[in-house]
Amino acid sequence: MEEYQDQSLRGKVFQRLREDILSGVYQENDELREVSIGEELGVSRTPVREALRQLELEGLVTIVPNKGAYVKGITKKDVHDIYKIRSLLEGLCAKWATEHITDQQIEELEEIVLLSEFHLKKQGQRKAKQVSDLDGKFHKVLYEASNSRILEHVLSDFHKYVKMARTMSVGEKERAEKSIDEHRAILEAIRKKDANLAERLANQHIMNVMENLHL
Repeated sequence: MEEYQDQSLRGKVFQRLREDILSGVYQENDELREVSIGEELGVSRTPVREALRQLELEGLVTIVPNKGAYVKGITKKDVHDIYKIRSLLEGLCAKWATEHITDQQIEELEEIVLLSEFHLKKQGQRKAKQVSDLDGKFHKVLYEASNSRILEHVLSDFHKYVKMARTMSVGEKERAEKSIDEHRAILEAIRKKDANLAERLANQHIMNVMENLHL
């Protein structure tokens, strides 16, 4: 039981640190001190140390012997590579989603598009965040609709890795408008059961986002 609790704590610390790194709370080259993090999260140094090792395996942290752990973060090249790979996988996801999507999931996508349009008209920083969150939800529903646990897992991870870049992109009103239009086009292709068109549109949608980031 104690071993299970340790694993659970390590998982919670890992998820928290990972989220903080990807969202920009910790910047590149910031030192991650075990004691400080442990005190902040109310845990011992052991789960923090294990979480840092796991983050090192993911390439987000560098551990220097006898010195400490430092944020490696996501480089511009990493983001560029992720978007290139993701464009292909998002296309495949839309294609598979066309074959497996349920009526309920189509309704969810329609509601997300309508809410995105509504919040975009309101503008403001808070509304921009809501548009970004809705953008994430749109893709999440598509991942689930693909009926592939593996594809859903990979794309969800990629989505988290480029969270900051994605938020900046959909925060721009002009790009946000185009992104919502692209979402609607993907939805219509899926609704018409045109898997090849859905694939092409989803692929191009991600490439458009990447180009907007000026990587």
